Amino acid sequence: YRPINVSFSAANDKPKIPTSPAEGHTGTATAYQANEMRIGVSIRTKLAQGLLTQNDPQKKDSLWFGYSQQSTWQIFNSELSRPFRTTDHEPELMYVYPTDFALPGGWRWRYAGLGLVHNSNGQSLPLSRSWNRTYLMGGMELDDRFTVTGRIWKRINESAQSDDNPDIENFVGRAEITGRWNLNRDNTLGVTVRNNLRDSGRGSVRFEWLKAIGDPTKSNLRFHTQLFHGYGDTLVDYNRKRTVLSIGLSLVDF
Repeated sequence: YRPINVSFSAANDKPKIPTSPAEGHTGTATAYQANEMRIGVSIRTKLAQGLLTQNDPQKKDSLWFGYSQQSTWQIFNSELSRPFRTTDHEPELMYVYPTDFALPGGWRWRYAGLGLVHNSNGQSLPLSRSWNRTYLMGGMELDDRFTVTGRIWKRINESAQSDDNPDIENFVGRAEITGRWNLNRDNTLGVTVRNNLRDSGRGSVRFEWLKAIGDPTKSNLRFHTQLFHGYGDTLVDYNRKRTVLSIGLSLVDF
């Protein structure tokens, strides 16, 4: 679904004490290091197709289930016995409707859809963080060189007693847009921007470079470099601004 990756990351600062406006959700100081290892797993499977398009031979709508997980591992931190600092889980259900509309400049609008996503870190108090969203999405492409995809979402409200992070949308954002450029057969560049759609302009930006290892027609392995700046690098740090450089290996189109 998304790249399956293993990488080493270096941040501009050590992780700070986790905080949240919710009562009982402020952690304690832990001697974490700024440098750590990251492991990302992501899968997707089709549950059904032809729900609305039925037997249309040209296009098939589809219903998918996806699951993504990112773990941060303090592999260099022998003083704390090299613990896993965070693991974020993101199961989602998405409906995709294929389109093929011509747009200016040779672009084509290729799909629209909607989804339901849960995001949590599986921790107990005071480190528990979670939220649920519904979203609308769409994507367009220019031949095989450029793709642009976007999502805008609405958080599903929770009661004050069960809300771990009542202000998370103001930091992580309410919408995102991703652009990818297939520079040549071996190199792909990407950028993802998130914004909270408020005057504060909080959110994040992620730059990516994927370089094929071996023949890209035969191998799915990529050298993967990411530079992240902003809020929401991990769920427990959702209200902390960080800059993180990650370098590693990814499986794409697996």
